[in-house]
Amino acid sequence: MASDLLSIASSGAKAARVALDVTAQNIANASSEGYVRRSVELSELSPTTAIGQTGETSLSGVRLDRVTRNVDLFRLAEARRTTSDASRANAELSGLENVESAIENARVYDAIVDFEGALEGLTADPTNLSLRASVLESAQTLARSFNVASTSLDAVGDSLHFDAAAGVDEVNLYAQELARINLRLTRAQNGSTDQSSLLDQRDLMLQKLSEHADVSVTVASDYTVEVRLGSGGGVPLVQGGNAALLESTTAADGTLSLTVGGSAVTLSGGDLAGQAQALVHLRDYAASLDDVVNSLIAVVNGVQTNGAALDGSAGQALFTGTGAAGIAVALSDPAALATAAAGSAAGSRDASNLAALRDAMTTNGVAAGMNAVIFSVSSKVSGLTTTRDALDAIASSASIALQSQAGVDLDYEAVNLIRFQQAFQASGRAMQVATDIFDTLLAIK
Repeated sequence: MASDLLSIASSGAKAARVALDVTAQNIANASSEGYVRRSVELSELSPTTAIGQTGETSLSGVRLDRVTRNVDLFRLAEARRTTSDASRANAELSGLENVESAIENARVYDAIVDFEGALEGLTADPTNLSLRASVLESAQTLARSFNVASTSLDAVGDSLHFDAAAGVDEVNLYAQELARINLRLTRAQNGSTDQSSLLDQRDLMLQKLSEHADVSVTVASDYTVEVRLGSGGGVPLVQGGNAALLESTTAADGTLSLTVGGSAVTLSGGDLAGQAQALVHLRDYAASLDDVVNSLIAVVNGVQTNGAALDGSAGQALFTGTGAAGIAVALSDPAALATAAAGSAAGSRDASNLAALRDAMTTNGVAAGMNAVIFSVSSKVSGLTTTRDALDAIASSASIALQSQAGVDLDYEAVNLIRFQQAFQASGRAMQVATDIFDTLLAIK
């Protein structure tokens, strides 16, 4: 019995020591990024013979079954999915907010209203050169406002493309690291500390990858992963020890397309998807802005060329160029403004063509068109803000659920330290008792 008691107590001390080591590891890595809390699983040590058994009761001690990572694939997948959705919404909203700022800060709508106000002021005295100069100045301000809006939108596009390129580089970096982890996992001993560390690194890389794109992950029996991005791609991003290359291409209209290993993919999550969608919004609003500009040019020049200038000559186009980037004022002489009807004598105070210009601006809704563009982008920003907030809340909940399972609770670990320390001490005391019994038996004569 003394011998059995000694082996039982020895197995208990060994198991408690391992549990203390695991607890200390958890405490030491409480702040380590990607670390998943470990716990020990102990099982009864069953004897291989009948010796040490009383009836059906095993008296062989305890053994370490395995060290377990406290995380499951479902919560990991949920954290990746919700993170991907939230990242897409944040990136799309950020890009759209910059589009809104670019249009609003250029004060295009105000410039259109000021131009219409200058035209109305000129009706008081169509021959007044000062009032005519005011109209030309407001026209130049209007043209510059459109130019500024166009330049600002181009800057937004450049920023989105820069961020997308950086995201593509990071995806490729993570893919290469995952391929290396896959190779190491195939060589790691099952249940070993090395395997646990590699699994932590694998899950961290997948989580970081999901910030840039929506990923589908297939886990093999040896814990290696196959990773695919978005939909439509025939080539996995990561398969075994191989990593395909993610590449981006910019179309003529500024929009973004992606390929994995040369195969086109469509992303629905991650900041790359958000940036791609923001570039679509940018293209559409830049086109809407150009439509307003071209409408303005056609309306003003159409009326201007049908009237007579102050010297009686035929009216000339006020604006030149096309689109927000190209619009400019063609006239430099205030007297060239065609306020009178065609065929009027020099110095005519007739303002019929000026009235026609004001009516055309109202009928064709130049200011209303610009206001519609501003309202559209503002409404979309408001809607996306609501969506973003909801997705952030969902992602936060998924993260909290994962952290509650996989994160280290220092209070809980402190309790474990005391529990396993007491178990170790108790096992040591049992070994001492076994020794005392054995010594007593030897002393009997």
